[in-house]
Amino acid sequence: MSKPPSSPLAAIRDVLVGTTVENEYEEAFSAIGYGLTLAKAAGAHLTVQSASWCLSGDDAWLGDFDLDDDGVARIDRRLDAMARSVADRAAGDAAQAGVLCTTQTPSLPYPDVVGRLVAQASLHDLTILDAGPRTYDLDREVIEKALLASGRPVIAVPPGHDAFRGKSIIVAWDGSAQAARAANDAMPFLRAAEAVEIVCVAGTEELHTSVPGAEFAPHLARHGVHVSVVDVPVVGDVAETLRNQAKMFHADMLVMGAYGHSRIREFFFGGVTRSLLRSSPAPLFLVH
Repeated sequence: MSKPPSSPLAAIRDVLVGTTVENEYEEAFSAIGYGLTLAKAAGAHLTVQSASWCLSGDDAWLGDFDLDDDGVARIDRRLDAMARSVADRAAGDAAQAGVLCTTQTPSLPYPDVVGRLVAQASLHDLTILDAGPRTYDLDREVIEKALLASGRPVIAVPPGHDAFRGKSIIVAWDGSAQAARAANDAMPFLRAAEAVEIVCVAGTEELHTSVPGAEFAPHLARHGVHVSVVDVPVVGDVAETLRNQAKMFHADMLVMGAYGHSRIREFFFGGVTRSLLRSSPAPLFLVH
C-alpha cells in the first residue's frame, strides 16, 4: 500500500512554465523561479518551454522594419540562442534544487508559439506564465488561450514574485460554476495554506449572485481548509477592490474563475482580469 501524500501540494505532479523571447533584450522571467520553487515544494516534475518568436514566414508587418531575408534570419538565430540560454539556466537551477526538469526550446512564428503552449498546457496539472504592466498582446493571448483551451489552471505571475509562497490565499467568490471550479482546482493550495479568505464583492451584477460565501465556506472547511469569509463593497471597481483586499490580507495568491459566456468572457478579460494581469499584488490562479 502506498503512503499518503505528506503535503496537499503533493497532488501536483507536473508543472509547465511557458516563456517567450520576443526581442533581443535580456528579460527577467519571474514565472521560471516561481514554477521551480513550486515544483520543489510539491515534489513535481517541471517542464520549461522557452520559445523564441520566429520572425521568418509570412508576417506582413516585418516589411515595416525594412529587413531582408538575411536580416530576419540573423535575428531569428539570436532570439533562438537567447531562448536556449534561458532554458539552460532554468535546467541548471532545477538540477541544483533537486527538481526533475525537462526543457523545450521551439522557435516558431507568432500563432504557433501560442498553439504549442496551449497543447503543452493540456498535458500538465497547471501552467505558469508571466504577467504584468508590460503584458503585450502575445502574452495576453497566451494566457487567455492557455486558460480557455487547455482545460487546465493557469497561474499568472506578476514581476518580482520569483518564488512560490502559499501561506495566505484569497478566493474571489461569486457563486458561479467557474468560481467553484477554480476553488476545487486550487484545493491543494487551499489545504496547504495557513489562512484562506473567501471574498464576495458586492454591488456589481457581473460578480455578485445570490450565493454568499458563507454557504461555500463549510465545503472548504470539510476539506481541511482554514477559511474565513468577508463581504467587500466595491471601491472604485471590482479589480481595484480585489487588489486592495489582497494587500490587506497579505495574500500570496488570488484564486478566481473566468466566465464561459462569450459576452461576459469578453467583459471579464477586457476588465477585471486584464486589470489584475497588469497590476496584481499576488499571483493569480485562474480557471475557466
